[in-house]
Amino acid sequence: MKLFTILLDLLYPPKCVFCAKILKDNETDICNKCRIDIPEISGTIRRGEGNCECYSVYDYKNTVATSIRRFKFHGQQQYSTAYARCIAMKLLREHAEFDVLSWVPISDKRAKERGYRQSKLLAEAVAQELRIEAIQTLRKIRDNPAQSSMKSAAARTRNVKNAYEAISPEHFSGKRVLLIDDVVTSGATLSECSSTLQKAGAQSVICATLAAVGI
Repeated sequence: MKLFTILLDLLYPPKCVFCAKILKDNETDICNKCRIDIPEISGTIRRGEGNCECYSVYDYKNTVATSIRRFKFHGQQQYSTAYARCIAMKLLREHAEFDVLSWVPISDKRAKERGYRQSKLLAEAVAQELRIEAIQTLRKIRDNPAQSSMKSAAARTRNVKNAYEAISPEHFSGKRVLLIDDVVTSGATLSECSSTLQKAGAQSVICATLAAVGI
C-alpha cells in the first residue's frame, strides 16, 4: 500500500487545495505560503433570520473562492478531505457542542448534473475526522434557482422557502444538530434548514462551513 501511494504521488503529485501548486514534502493539503497568506476567521459568526451560529474557517474570496468553485463545479471531489480537516479543527478549537452531524442537501437534479453531492461528501469527511457518523436529516424537495443568482437577502429567503423537508426525525428529535455546508452567505438557506429541523423536533441547529461570504 505504501509503495502504491508513493507511485501515485509521483504520477499525480499532491497540490495545495487553494493555490494548486505542488506541495513540498513537509506540507499537507495546504502549502505553507497559503497558510500564512489566508487568515482564518476568529471565533464564530451569526447568519440568517434565526441568527444561527456558524463555524466558518475562511473568508470566501480570492483563492479560497476559486478552490470551492473547483470543488463544487469542476469535479474536484478529493478536496473534501482537506476541507474536512480544516472544519474539524475549527470545531475542536471552538469546542462546538452538538449531538448529530448532518449536511445541507442539494436537489436530485443538481446532484445528477454535478455527479455528486458536495455537502454530503464534506459532511462524511468531517465525520470521519471526528470519528462519528454523518446522518441525513433533510431532503431538498424543490429545485429552486441557485442562491448565488439572488441579489438580495429577501430574495434569497423567498427562494428557499419550503425547499426542504425533515426525514427520520427519530434520529435528531430533542438533539443538537450540526449542519455541514461548503459556504454560508446570507444565511437564508441555513435559516430555512434550521427552522425545518426544529419544527420536526431538533433542540437546536448550528452550522459549519469552509468559508463565509462577507467577513
